[in-house]
Parts: sequence; C-alpha cells; structure tokens
Amino acid sequence: MDATAVVLERPEQLALTRLPLTPAGEGDAVVAVSWNGISTGTERLLWSGRMPSFPGMGYPLVPGYESVGTVIAAPEGSGLEIGQSVFVPGARCFGEVRGLFGGAASHLVVPAERLVPIDAALGEQGVLIALAATAYHALAGITPGERSLIVGHGVLGRLLARLNRLAGGMPTVWETNPVRREGAFGYPVIAPETDERRDYATITDVSGDSALLDILIARLAPGGEIVLAGFYEAPLAFAFPPAFLREARIRVSAEFRPADLAAVTALVGRGALSLSGLITHRRPAAEAQAAYRTAFGDAACLKMILDWRAQP
Repeated sequence: MDATAVVLERPEQLALTRLPLTPAGEGDAVVAVSWNGISTGTERLLWSGRMPSFPGMGYPLVPGYESVGTVIAAPEGSGLEIGQSVFVPGARCFGEVRGLFGGAASHLVVPAERLVPIDAALGEQGVLIALAATAYHALAGITPGERSLIVGHGVLGRLLARLNRLAGGMPTVWETNPVRREGAFGYPVIAPETDERRDYATITDVSGDSALLDILIARLAPGGEIVLAGFYEAPLAFAFPPAFLREARIRVSAEFRPADLAAVTALVGRGALSLSGLITHRRPAAEAQAAYRTAFGDAACLKMILDWRAQP
C-alpha cells in the first residue's frame, strides 16, 4: 500500500511524495487521514534545520503528530471498528524515510493501541488533542484561587490557560506580540512589561525562549515552580542567587502520555474543555509547501490544518 506524504527532504525543502507504507503487521491498524495540524514548535525547528540532536533526527523525514482520520483496517480484539474516527499521535511506517513524527500523510499504518478514538463530530478540531494532552501533562497541581503565569499565547498557551481555569486557578498570560493578545478565554493576556506581580506560585513557559529564565525566576513566589513546556534549541542558564533566595523549583515537561490523551479526550467529550477558536488557517494537502510557510511566518496563524480528504 502507498500513501501520499509530506516529506522534508532538507531544511525548508518540502515535497508531497508518494511513499510505500510498511505492511500492517499483527496488532496494526490502517488509518485514512482526514486532517493533520502543523506544529509551530517542534516542526518549526525541523523545517528550519535548527532542531537539536534528537532520537530519530535526520532528513528526509515525514513530520506531523496531530492527525485525525478514519480506521479502514483493524486487528481483531483491538476494540476498533471500521469507519471509526481516531486521533493518531504520529507513525513510523515509511521504510527508509524517517517518521519524525510521521503523521502528515494520506494513510498511516499504526499500532492499534496507539490510536485514540474520538467523537466524529469533533471534525478537524480533533487534531488539537495532542496539544491539549501536552498542556495537561505540563499543568502543575492547581490550588483553586492560586495565581499562575503562562508565557506565550499560542495554541498551547491558550489550552494551558483554559485547563488552569477549569481547575480553579487564576492564570495570567504574557504575550509580546499584540496580534496574539486577542482571543482570551476568561483570563487576562498582557504585555510582560505591564505586569508588576512577583508572587506567582507557578510559571509555565511555552515560548521556547531560552533567555527567559532569570526574568521568570524574579517573578516567582518563594518556593514557586517554573515549568519548561516549550522546546528549546539553545542551552538554558540562570543566575543562582535569585533562585536560591526563592528556593525555586524548575521542572521540564516532556511529551504527553497515554493517560494525558485519555484525560483530555474525556474533558472534551463532556464539553468541559473547549477547542473552539484555535484553528485559524486551512489548506488542502496539495498546498503543503505554502501551508508550512504560512504556519511559521504569519503571527496571525495559530494553527494551520492540512486537509487530506481529496488526496489519494
């Protein structure tokens, strides 16, 4: 079986290529992809060639870990049904072409246990499950009424703020780009220089800016925690005395886990977590080159979706 896939041949060089898929083995399902999202964090680093050394890194590669599609083949006993809508957190089914993260293709062969059934009514919004799970994984234990700071008002920052509010927290969001200060969902979004607070119990950075640590430590309450939830291409460093005086804690939040996917899928399913207002741009998969450039170059683009439904 073949599939049409987005292939990053080298930095900033993308092609839509027909690739043979690894045959489905015992325990594998086959998914026809309807939509996939373009990540402005890790995929931007892959696109630009600035991704630090990372397992599986190298070109050519198929990007993408935010895919939604329909099951067209499933192993017995998997609990999956033909025609079922599923979220796919990437795949490795392209032979010698690396799958990092392997979800930007018309069809995917994936271990059935990795697929997350979702409500078909979600449609394209289902691609946001990955970022929602990433936000859930990063979320610190929220004490109702506690003040926290989120740095960055992209999709991940917005989902973090929504989940924080859902847990009873009182988040503030910093955003340096005026275009991205719009779209608040029951929390303030402000320019950093206008904020005088220095008592945040938790500060979660999703900006990926490795130069921010000293600034953020200065805004912590004693015993506070900084959560690094972005992806950082440069080494991070900080001055020790201010961190010492606050007895600051620094935590790295890595990839989401199956339990995070299950939790946010349940929250979305019962209407507690809204995914509205986060997808701003859409392109057919045939226009992938233009879609990637817009996703990484237009500040008004929160989330770009590739539509695979017309692609063989």
